[in-house]
Amino acid sequence: MDYRQIPAIFVADALGLDFLNSVATPVDEEVDWISDGEGLLAWLEQAGMVPGEALAAMRAQSEPAELDAVAEQARALREWFRGFVRERKGRPLAAGDVRELAPLNRLLERDERYGEIVAADTNAESTFEFRSNRRWKSPESLLTPIAEALARLVCDEDFTHVKACEGPRCTLMFADHTRGHARRWCSMAICGNRAKAAAHRKRLKEREAS
Repeated sequence: MDYRQIPAIFVADALGLDFLNSVATPVDEEVDWISDGEGLLAWLEQAGMVPGEALAAMRAQSEPAELDAVAEQARALREWFRGFVRERKGRPLAAGDVRELAPLNRLLERDERYGEIVAADTNAESTFEFRSNRRWKSPESLLTPIAEALARLVCDEDFTHVKACEGPRCTLMFADHTRGHARRWCSMAICGNRAKAAAHRKRLKEREAS
């Protein structure tokens, strides 16, 4: 299915997990929103990870093959990190797990971040604020905000509450921030309603059989 036909899915309540969910089966067929370079740019824009002007400049200065190659790296990063999360979801991370994150730290080392003082107009007064920016020097730099989102997931989320959706065919993951941590589905609109409909059909069959 063409990823452009439907918007990307952001239901994880954690951007790092939303990145893992950039390949999913929302209906009947698998959709990979970063199957090529243009898909990666579109997903980053929907995720709010890269400013629109930076993405426009990247499109203008890069060959499609360069962007496709970075999308391939992003998919490899996604599947490697999916394995890390699946092995550890539902339990707290241990100090020794940091050894497995060396590839992520190598990506983070590439960051081209700098600070800038800008004027922020507040009513009639001008105040100053410190803004953090990033230099987007090459297509590979698009991987940096993804790596940062994955790092924040590792550092900020309690992996005890990182879950996989209970939908039979669903591959989506999420951080359960609900009270009581009783969330079971990626969303009620997707798998929750399917489960309710399946349960209703089962009850009807049981009544007919009795």
